[in-house]
Amino acid sequence: MGVLTGRTALVTGASRGIGRGIAERLGRDGARVAVHYGRSEAAAKETVAAIEEAGGSAFAIGAELGRPGDAEALWAEFDRHADGLDILVNNAGIGSARPIKEITEEEYDQVFAVNVKAPFFLVQHGIRRLRDGGRIINISSGLARTALMPDNIAYAMTKGALDVFSRDLSKVLGPRGITVNSVAPGIIDTDNTAPMLHGTEGGWARAAAFSALGGVGSPAEVADVVAFLASDAGRWVTGSWVDATGGSLP
Repeated sequence: MGVLTGRTALVTGASRGIGRGIAERLGRDGARVAVHYGRSEAAAKETVAAIEEAGGSAFAIGAELGRPGDAEALWAEFDRHADGLDILVNNAGIGSARPIKEITEEEYDQVFAVNVKAPFFLVQHGIRRLRDGGRIINISSGLARTALMPDNIAYAMTKGALDVFSRDLSKVLGPRGITVNSVAPGIIDTDNTAPMLHGTEGGWARAAAFSALGGVGSPAEVADVVAFLASDAGRWVTGSWVDATGGSLP
């Protein structure tokens, strides 16, 4: 019996990268996992298959975030498969590496719509589905606390907003025994970071140099932190910002 047996989890943006790592870990711990995807149904089904092959239970739900009515659409899909929720991981996000002088108003609005507005309204519409004693875990970024990559300014701003959301929401939902925390990865080896890590000479070494541990993180290492917060062992941690950057902050 896994530590999360009998619980239902929803991980947004779980078809690849950090989200897939989190979904697979929660599945191994016994949770039934809703694998959310925005556009790639095939990739989400691969995540579901991986969870099931490891002995877990999962289902895919599709809803493109950042559009009007996205939260309602996602929960309508979720309700077709489950009648309640114990763990919500707001992982889905997009970023812009364009400097302030180049980013357009449309790009700015979109990154805030996906990274800030969507989690807010997913929680608003999901509160009645979230059982007492549940967990909300928002995936932030080390860039919310450091200016190491200032061209990611709009993205970093969204993660700062998400951290405030975690902090204040923990007070709102605390009376129900629901914990709310932010987990902040650093540079993680995913398809999003592949051009930086693998596509340029010396890219991996430069990224590893940021970390006090001298390495680049993996999705599994972020998932381990999320799994702790999702479990009973994390029951007394709420309103916190958990540094999962491998010691990359100054």
